[in-house]
Amino acid sequence: MVVDHYKKGFISQPHFHEDFELNFIENAKGAKRIVGDSNEQIDDLELVLVGPNLPHNWAGYESPENEVREITVQFHRDLFNDKLLQRNQLSAIRTMLEKANMGIAFSQETITQIKPRLTELSNKNGFNSVIELISILNDLSVSPNMRTLTSNTFSIGIKEFKSRRLEKAFEYMKANYNKEITLEDIAKIVNMAEVSFSRFIKKCTGKTFVDSLNDIRLGHATRLLIETTFTISEISSKCGYNNLSYFNRVFKKKHEITPKEFRENYAGTKTFV
Repeated sequence: MVVDHYKKGFISQPHFHEDFELNFIENAKGAKRIVGDSNEQIDDLELVLVGPNLPHNWAGYESPENEVREITVQFHRDLFNDKLLQRNQLSAIRTMLEKANMGIAFSQETITQIKPRLTELSNKNGFNSVIELISILNDLSVSPNMRTLTSNTFSIGIKEFKSRRLEKAFEYMKANYNKEITLEDIAKIVNMAEVSFSRFIKKCTGKTFVDSLNDIRLGHATRLLIETTFTISEISSKCGYNNLSYFNRVFKKKHEITPKEFRENYAGTKTFV
């Protein structure tokens, strides 16, 4: 499905669906893009690929004078079956679709190059539209400077590490994030001294043990804020934070807004399309 339309602003509620969505927006500089637990202002040109079941929305922009252009392309994951994606020729597309579970924003240079083809895509149909969409996705998959939007722990996928010890540590933290976890606990699991593991995780991930554990817990917290009606205090407890003030503090440090403000941004997320 391809929809090319003009409007004065954004009125849709945050939502998620089973399809991949490639969304192009023009002339809405300063609008707010919410994808998963990412919250950013967009530039004049915007192109984002969102994976299945990832909440997303554009909001905070309305102009009585300038019309916003939006081209939305939705395609089902079955466009590429598993065997097809295993071919070497499609490895870049396969990687990009995997990253889309976290949302992908493309560079201004890439958007400028792809824009005429997205415009033309809305005029095609049948076989030609499918071939052109695949060609566009291929070019996007090898484009420079794309970046993922959500945190690792918000997306459903599991990050892989080259170190089995690090994998074991993260597996334990992900399975027990709602319980008390100490550096001593993790060090014993990976059979390392506490000081050695502390240095090891920092070297491998760029983050401390506490920061890594907070990332996992906050990833679950953001999903609960979006998908449930639990109170913030209940969510804090369910995600391993026994101190509500500390939970609010680390949440705001990471997302620059409080849990309450984050939930308000997602009012109405249970809208399905």
